[in-house]
Amino acid sequence: MSELPIFVLNGPNLNTLGTRKPEIYGHTTLSDVEANVRAKASEFGLDVVFEQSNYEGQIVEWIHRARTEACGIVINPAALTHYSIAIHDALEMCEIPIVEVHISNVHRRESFRHVSYVSPQATAVIAGAGVLGYELGVQVVAHEMAK
Repeated sequence: MSELPIFVLNGPNLNTLGTRKPEIYGHTTLSDVEANVRAKASEFGLDVVFEQSNYEGQIVEWIHRARTEACGIVINPAALTHYSIAIHDALEMCEIPIVEVHISNVHRRESFRHVSYVSPQATAVIAGAGVLGYELGVQVVAHEMAK
């Protein structure tokens, strides 16, 4: 479908997926998520660049790269969702599909999680579908590319 990969970007603390608050986030690890995402992307003939960082600036750098090196972005900015104007501004420059993903339903949690600086830049937002949200995000990017 595209020679360019989908960038799947993960924010702070997602490296602890599978052990941190399993009652909220489940027992699936980030490595498991990556394997599932790669399998789903291959169904559409797409490759994946899968990254995780606990540092805002690193995520901004990956978004800058994605502008010219990716066909779309699936991003779970984690806590940075709720306050990162830098990520908002970086995404604003992108002219590719962007899917914001949250494992939990952020709207059923603390009120500070109800605000997203990412959503205004997103083509779609997936929240509360568990780690399946990542695969759905890949599908959304593939669908957007096919338009």
